[in-house]
Formats: sequence, C-alpha cells, structure tokens
Amino acid sequence: MIPYGKQTIEKDDIKAVLDAMRGDWLTQGPKVLEFEKALAKYGNVKYALAVSSGTTALQLAYMALGLKQGDEVITTPLTFAATSNCLAHLKAQPVFCDISPETLNINYGLIEKKITRKTKAISAVDFAGLPCDWDKIKKIAKKYNLYTVADACHSLGALYKGRKVGSLADITCLSFHPVKLITTAEGGAVLTNNKKLYQKMALLRHHGVKKFPQKGGWYYEVTEIGFNGRITDIQCALGLSQLKKINRFLQKRRQIIKMYNRAFVNIKELVLPKEPRGYQSAWHLYVLQFDKTRIKVSKKQIYNFLREQGIGVQAHYLPLHLHSFYRNYYGYKKGDFPEAEKYYQQAFSLPLYPTLKANEIAKVIKAVKLAITKYAS
Repeated sequence: MIPYGKQTIEKDDIKAVLDAMRGDWLTQGPKVLEFEKALAKYGNVKYALAVSSGTTALQLAYMALGLKQGDEVITTPLTFAATSNCLAHLKAQPVFCDISPETLNINYGLIEKKITRKTKAISAVDFAGLPCDWDKIKKIAKKYNLYTVADACHSLGALYKGRKVGSLADITCLSFHPVKLITTAEGGAVLTNNKKLYQKMALLRHHGVKKFPQKGGWYYEVTEIGFNGRITDIQCALGLSQLKKINRFLQKRRQIIKMYNRAFVNIKELVLPKEPRGYQSAWHLYVLQFDKTRIKVSKKQIYNFLREQGIGVQAHYLPLHLHSFYRNYYGYKKGDFPEAEKYYQQAFSLPLYPTLKANEIAKVIKAVKLAITKYAS
C-alpha cells in the first residue's frame, strides 16, 4: 500500500537526534531556542515559539487573544478538527464560513456577513498548502478590529504574493506532524511579530508560571492558568535538521504535482487542484476531485477500488459542521455549507511525499485512470 503521506528521515536527521540524546538536555534546552530562531528567520517574523503540536499552537493562539465563552471566531468547516475544537475548549463559538470552490480556502467574500458584535477573530486555514487571500482577510479584520490567526499547519514553505507564510497574520500556527513538509515527530510552533502575544503564549506554554528572582532564585508563581505545551530538545534537533532540507522537499513535491497534473489534465471527470497566480502552494496534499456529475458510483466505491489497487488515498476532510459534536452542540446541519459538502463528496488525497518513487507515481496514475474507465457515466 502506497500511503498518502510519509515522513522523510535521512541519516543526518538520525545523527542530529542521537547527538541531542547524548547531550545534557532532553526536554526544554538549547536546541529548542535554536529551532525557534531558525523558524523565526525562515518565516520572516520576530518571534517563534516551538510547542508540542499544531493543536497546542492553536490553543495557545486562541488563549493569548483572550477568547472566552460567548466570543465568536469565523473559520472554515473544511479543516482538521483542531482548528475549531480549540475554540470549543474555551467555550468560544466557531462560526463557519463556506469555502471557495476554486481555492478550497475560506470564501473571503462571505466573511463580512458572518461578523457580529461578538466576533473577535478570523481563523483562516491554508488548506492543502495553498495560502488564503490574506490581504483581503486582513482588510476585513482591520475594518472590524478583529485579530487574524493563520492555521498554516499545511502551508509552511508556501508563498503569498512573494511573502512567506508566517508573517501574514497576527499569529501563525504550524504543525510538524510526520506527514507535513518537515517533521519533529509530534510538534508545532506559533509565529508572530507581536511581542505581547509572544510573551503571553510563552507564559501559557509553561503552565502560566512566572519567575520572580527578586524573591529568590527558586521562586515562581502561577500568574495565569496555562498548561504543558512544551516540546523537547530531541524533537527540535530533528526539526533543525529537517528545516535545512525544506527547499529540496518543496521542489520534490512540486515535481510530483507536475507529473500528476500532466496525467490528469485532460480527463473531464477529474477536477484538479489549482494554484492561482501570485501564490505558491506548499503542496501538503494533492486533492483530486472525481466530478459527481460524471461518475456513476459513490465515494466509498471509488475509495475501496483505489485501496484495492494498493493506493492509500485519504479523504481530507469531512466538513466540521457534519460531525456529531458540532451538529448536536452548535446546531449545524447538512446543507449549511454546500460548497464544502460538494467538495467532500468527490475529493481524495493522493500519495504525495518526497520519497515517492517514479514507479509508485505511475502506479497511482494508472489506478486513477482505471477508476475513471470503470466508473465514468
């Protein structure tokens, strides 16, 4: 089975981890600080904070903005659960806004209709690695005095109008899960140019503990309720090694994308992912849509067929408003966001990672074409 995603771990990555394990630090130590500085430099921001996961990054971002019960945050239903689960933990209301079928990102033209006096922020997701239209989102945010959060867990390495992901929103959240562009096993980061938000997130990452050296070298107090969001020196040693390879990883993903696009571009039953002018996707996912108006079988049948061919396709994602928690707790229902639902009914993520071999790519292409031959109406 060819998986849809896979980490790329090389000998120098293993050496970096072993060197860290032989050192004096296992958890928070010098490698964490070194990784944070490298991330800030890469993302073209003043501050970076490495944390235990992309979910932790989102949780810290929302907490630093002071979100609380009754507050509303506009976001997309087409994302992994963490984007809005972290809001639910704070008793804040995720207000979903449908996607643009062209980009699969939040439809900025619909955002203003969702804003109320309770709205505090816009949390936009760079789906599959393609940045949102951040100039338009920030213009809306400025008009209504809202914060912006970039859920960029898919888009490290992407460019928006020549600017790197990391510097486009008030806070940017990253993930280093194994299927992402670079990995620290589990891990994530928050990036910002706002010193106060950075200091708040740093405090919350370590239980809200603040030291008071004037009262004694040992003395600290919990000044706010935080949690353990720390990452280890071992993970950051891996992250530093991986970050040096990011351009090579991006280049390889783009080569695979070109091969897929060439193979599928003239097949009328398929809808290919788009990369608008002025954007450079990080290509975390290659999402291929089987046009339901031209395919005579269910999504499940296509999925089963491709898996039988040894292709580990995946579905990203069931829109959040269709999950039982969001239906039962917030009252969302089927039909609320038709573009996200239409996309989900016909989309699959194909295998995409730097070590994908030419014969494996050919196998994927062959399987997709067989599915079209078998199921096209």
